[in-house]
Amino acid sequence: MKIVIANSMHTVYADLICDTIEEASKIRGTGIAKRQPRYIISKLEHGNAVIALDGEKFAGFCYIEAWSHGKFVANSGLIVHPDYRGQGLAKQIKAKIFAHSRAKYPGAKIFSITTGLAVMKMNSDLGYRPVTFSELTEDQSFWDGCQSCKNYDVLQRTERKMCFCTGMIYDPRAKHPPDSKKHTISKKSWERLKKIKHSIFSKTNKK
Repeated sequence: MKIVIANSMHTVYADLICDTIEEASKIRGTGIAKRQPRYIISKLEHGNAVIALDGEKFAGFCYIEAWSHGKFVANSGLIVHPDYRGQGLAKQIKAKIFAHSRAKYPGAKIFSITTGLAVMKMNSDLGYRPVTFSELTEDQSFWDGCQSCKNYDVLQRTERKMCFCTGMIYDPRAKHPPDSKKHTISKKSWERLKKIKHSIFSKTNKK
């Protein structure tokens, strides 16, 4: 298994990457924004993604997107092919794209919005901290990308203050970055956070 920084040679996997992301969204029943092949191809061609390959077989993927003139960077589209799930590959891909993001955008804040407990845990291990949406990029084009998510109406109703996703951020300029071994947020804490968020939105939907 190899996890490498993508290039134009990997554009042949664009359709498969999009299909895998869409199928994962259906299975999870959560809001994952759809991606188009031409968008994925642009990431591959410009070296703004990492791809995991087992020989020539696609195994996983994640890409970089820069916002607010490079002040913010998001690692998005993290996906593992069903044949390779449950092997810790997502964590390896996440670490690779994180390192690539820091090398390519050394001064940028790296942020994430996700509904996935596993992704939240991986972010925490890398030094991300939970934040309100107001601390994320204000770039409208980023938030426009949420329109294809089935939960977009929630984001609109709350005036972009919250949604089912949890916002997290890594600030390279922080004086004391979290030590992953000492400050990792426990699974129990993340489960409590999810219950609180779902409780809030259940009340919102009843109004």
